[in-house]
Amino acid sequence: MARSRSTTHTRPPLQALRETARSGPPYAAAWLDALAADPRAGAQALHRACVSRIAREEAERERLERMFALETACRAAGATCIAGVDEAGRGPLAGPIVAAAAILAAPVAGLNDSKRLSRQRREALHGALCSGEHRIGLAVVDAAAIDAMGIQRANYTAMRLAVMQLDPGPDYLLVDGFAIPDCAIGQQRVIGGDGLSLSIAAASIVAKVERDRIMDALDALYPAYGFGRNRGYGTAAHLAALRRHGPSPVHRRSFAPLASPEQPDLPGVGSDGCGEDGLACES
Repeated sequence: MARSRSTTHTRPPLQALRETARSGPPYAAAWLDALAADPRAGAQALHRACVSRIAREEAERERLERMFALETACRAAGATCIAGVDEAGRGPLAGPIVAAAAILAAPVAGLNDSKRLSRQRREALHGALCSGEHRIGLAVVDAAAIDAMGIQRANYTAMRLAVMQLDPGPDYLLVDGFAIPDCAIGQQRVIGGDGLSLSIAAASIVAKVERDRIMDALDALYPAYGFGRNRGYGTAAHLAALRRHGPSPVHRRSFAPLASPEQPDLPGVGSDGCGEDGLACES
């Protein structure tokens, strides 16, 4: 007498499915279909997570394409090597202004306006940008030079110097918020560029991280002012420290309130007024 035997379909262990999920996307279509058909609660939760991950990756790909549209248009117009340019530190009362120029070899996942990113994320992207695959130029103009030439000239000087560090150099610039005078390279001023162009966003991150590191070092030298927290900006605590201790050697004495005659209680502060065209009195 013949006996029938039931067969049980053997499903892969959930741990193996999780390892495959961690390796993607992309995922093989057959694997994703099998995961969707697996009735186990753990497999269904994993399928939902994979679908969500695919959607996030697609959204990020589309965002990167949008933020690379300016570069794409410049190439269509004949440019072959495009650099984004941005600065950090125009407004603080202390420390340098730092400018960066970036030529991207390819879009970098996660790249965005530095102001929208956590410090940890900026540091990670800075490492990726400076790993050697991309071309990065950097320039620093210190507080004494800012006082001597005014913040606007210092800003332009830092940007020009950053571009000059690129080798080979670009044939077109996308500049955040400014048109750099006395620059022989073709350029486009992009308002809010660090949120519109990946190249400018890259420069924004490099400039921000490098300046933060400088301010951390200055904080160790001049701990009374809290540079590690305020980055040189005129917070209430920073202004209180200035009233107690007077300015340090890295303060911008051409900036208000350091240059303002309405602040006679700041020890060691002159009252010469603003820098060139009044621009150095920004705070």
